Amino acid sequence: METRGIARRSPSGRRFALYLIICFAAALAALIYPIYIIQPFRAQGGRELRAALFVLRIRPWVEIAAAAFAIAALAQYWLRRPRNLHGMLAVLGALAVCGVAWLSHVNVYEIMFHPDMKPAFSASSASKLDGGEKVIAVKLGGAARAYPIRIISYHHIINDVLDGIPIAATY
Repeated sequence: METRGIARRSPSGRRFALYLIICFAAALAALIYPIYIIQPFRAQGGRELRAALFVLRIRPWVEIAAAAFAIAALAQYWLRRPRNLHGMLAVLGALAVCGVAWLSHVNVYEIMFHPDMKPAFSASSASKLDGGEKVIAVKLGGAARAYPIRIISYHHIINDVLDGIPIAATY
């Protein structure tokens, strides 16, 4: 029986799409799971934290394997199929897997938490702190500073000079 005008996907095209989806899902899971679990100010259970740290340890290998497998599958697909819209979509899919693999090498915590190199201060009478706010207080010589925990929590380190002495306030 002949079919006219109906485009049919070959099994190799479906198989390639399945491989690509699996590679993308594995790469994305290895990227997102640790970021989701190890969020600042989020309670983490021991089991899920151990799992996230394990994923962080194996993530480079997962990402390399997913990218290599996606590229190898793309090469096989490209050799067997004509270069058409599906071929271009296959290239874009393999590039998406490689892009996720590359993103996994960016340390988002370094981006989120960076030292505050130029902190701004105001007199205690002009501050907008409420009475119960926690601060780290430092006094050197005749100078004193208070660093609110809610501000330090986004930087983790405040580099400052107090009474002519460079300090790093952290917790």
